[in-house]
Amino acid sequence: MSDWQIRPERPEDFVAIRQLLVAAFGDEEVADGVDRIRASWIYRPAMSLVAVSDGDVVGCVMIDGCTLTGEAGERTAAMLTPLAVIPGHQRRGIGAALVRAALARAEEAAEPLVVLEGSPSYYGALGFLPARDHGIEMHLPEWAPAEAAQVYLLPAYAPEDPGLRGTVAYPPVFG
Repeated sequence: MSDWQIRPERPEDFVAIRQLLVAAFGDEEVADGVDRIRASWIYRPAMSLVAVSDGDVVGCVMIDGCTLTGEAGERTAAMLTPLAVIPGHQRRGIGAALVRAALARAEEAAEPLVVLEGSPSYYGALGFLPARDHGIEMHLPEWAPAEAAQVYLLPAYAPEDPGLRGTVAYPPVFG
């Protein structure tokens, strides 16, 4: 039995989420990005979740939007970023539970897929697949291996749909 629960984030959580992100990532860059996400069209409040333990926010995840551009034109796609768990609560399954809960929300919203840039071993264990194998390209930082570009296929995914292949464009809020 877990000592935490997952629920949608609320405005009163924003300060705690910011503190968590700074603690987890070691600087304010990701926290500033989350502030910009919330002020933009890519913010999806129903898919922005927190893990709470004893009234404290100990983890967070967001599925927001990006653009997928290919032969069939441009479409909005779901993107998971960021995922964070406060250092003192890591390695308890909170991150994986947050990802699963966020993916369930994306499925409920009839999203066909969720893309992300992240650890192939961590996210691969959660069912993410190499994006390139499904016709999706992502421009990654130099330090990231090609396998960091990943996709999670949801029940609404139709492999024959050319609109689900192309290049991921990060919205300007990502800098």
